[in-house]
Amino acid sequence: GGGGPPRDLNAMFATLDDVFMKDLIPFVDKTYRTKTERENRAMAGLSMGGMQTFNIGLKHLDKFAWLGGFSGGGGGFGGGFDAKTSHGGVMADAKAFNDKVRLLYLSLGTEEGERFLTSVKGYRDSLESAGVKTVYFESPGTKHEWHTWRRSLHDFAPRLFKP
Repeated sequence: GGGGPPRDLNAMFATLDDVFMKDLIPFVDKTYRTKTERENRAMAGLSMGGMQTFNIGLKHLDKFAWLGGFSGGGGGFGGGFDAKTSHGGVMADAKAFNDKVRLLYLSLGTEEGERFLTSVKGYRDSLESAGVKTVYFESPGTKHEWHTWRRSLHDFAPRLFKP
């Protein structure tokens, strides 16, 4: 069994980071009338896209002020997360981070299972323990599914771009 060698998530995220920063965002800004200041830019994703949101967005706080992960935690799949050193140390000074980041949103369906509870809720608990402000939403009775993510988006979207 098995589906080949284990994936190198860092390499995959680095490639996606390049696509977002060098290709996608410049294309969108050139093609559409956008507000390009970080206060006017959000990034969110579901599942692996939520993890990628935190890995990319937290590396580029000059571009993003609003970040959301729906069933996707930035602490990986549990264990070893330290808010002071992870994500390049961007959260080491919790007060400075909280002043800069307008929203760090995490959500989860209550029936997603231990792996997601550990990675998403554990990430949120570690952040809060370190003084990093988060907004956390649980979708009652839903699993790792569209119903969870629709509810998450419904809760997340109205929080964006508030003064």
